[in-house]
Amino acid sequence: MSSSSSSSSALLLMAALLLSCGAMGSTARHLEEKAPHFPAVPELPPHPELPELPKPELPPPLPELPRPVVPELPPHPAVPELPPLPKPELPPHPVVPEMLPHPVVPELPEYPAVPGFPKHGLPPKPELPPLPTAELPPEHEVHDPEPETKQP
Repeated sequence: MSSSSSSSSALLLMAALLLSCGAMGSTARHLEEKAPHFPAVPELPPHPELPELPKPELPPPLPELPRPVVPELPPHPAVPELPPLPKPELPPHPVVPEMLPHPVVPELPEYPAVPGFPKHGLPPKPELPPLPTAELPPEHEVHDPEPETKQP
């Protein structure tokens, strides 16, 4: 059921595309045939040259104004010297009290010796057979090929 509906919708889409393409082609042809032809534009005369404008006159210079007179200021009042400040007195450093001697730690009585575990000797280390040496194939002498020389 779904395959028949998908095939019919695909056929309908193809038909719509064909009709729209055909209609667009004929419409473009009609537009080309009915396009109006405009007359050629005549060439314009050259632009007239403007006369050179006169330079503007500068205004007359302003008269120089007299400089204002700045009145002299009275001398700056002197700052009176302040008397030296008294040196602050610091209280004496506190005295560290003498420490009492450290009390003597009483000696502890000796404990009887703890019997140790018997020491067993380590087992003998097994000797390994010697490693075999790798035998390499004999080396071949390699010679670089000599370039062929051209004979005249």
